[in-house]
Amino acid sequence: MKQEQNGPVDGGIIQRTGARRAEDIPPEVLGLLHCGELETVNLTEWLAVDHEKLLGRIIRDLGLELELETITSPLARLGDRKIMRVIPAVAAGWLDLMERVSAEDREGIFAELAGHRSDSVRCWAAYVIGLDEGLRLEDKLTGIRPFAADSHFGVREIAWMAVRESIAGELPAAIGLLGDWARDGDANIRRFAMEATRPRGVWAKHIAALKEDPAMALPLLEAVKSDPVKYVQDSAGNWLNDAAKTNPEWVLRLCADWLAASDTKATRRIAGKATRSIRKG
Repeated sequence: MKQEQNGPVDGGIIQRTGARRAEDIPPEVLGLLHCGELETVNLTEWLAVDHEKLLGRIIRDLGLELELETITSPLARLGDRKIMRVIPAVAAGWLDLMERVSAEDREGIFAELAGHRSDSVRCWAAYVIGLDEGLRLEDKLTGIRPFAADSHFGVREIAWMAVRESIAGELPAAIGLLGDWARDGDANIRRFAMEATRPRGVWAKHIAALKEDPAMALPLLEAVKSDPVKYVQDSAGNWLNDAAKTNPEWVLRLCADWLAASDTKATRRIAGKATRSIRKG
């Protein structure tokens, strides 16, 4: 199971800024994306990837043509082809295969996906972890951590989406486990702790318990109340803005307490984002 080694990609393509509209993506770029030879550089490209084409190429590259039906059947059965249904369907196909092969082959297949140069393929690998019912929550978080720290924005988003249902299902335990993540030296890991537990979130099911009682997540929120990185500040502010939709008074009190104790630029920025919906109302 070796990926085919093609020639180097032109430096100008690698350094591109990315088209604003899908129809403006150069055919050469789309071709490389669908061959798994290139990462997407913006949301437009990320949404434009045809995962069915890419899947066929990766199956061939890994010499798994005989397993084509097993791997592609969940995607083939899919009616709604929205991206957040497509990626889990592709991952389900890979997981079906991995559950039928030896432990050694399973490890090899997953390693190929998880370490692939294509961010879309790494997204599949992240969702394999999320869908694996044989993994405990602690194991899922351990497995998803490299994807939460990935250099690509899309992989980082898929990482928290992949395990969000498991986190919601064991919320107190998850908050306990994510406490160290919220204090991690890697800003991407700290942000994961926020995004994975947002009461409402984006492209994700709401977490009813946190909508009703956002104070459950105070151990995570307190850890980032003065975070120096805007990427994390935005996530913390959005978390609290979610909570403000159902518990505005709680968010206002918390922000007031934070500002009284730590009136820093970072905390002020988080509080401003946290209360934006309240101010608009």
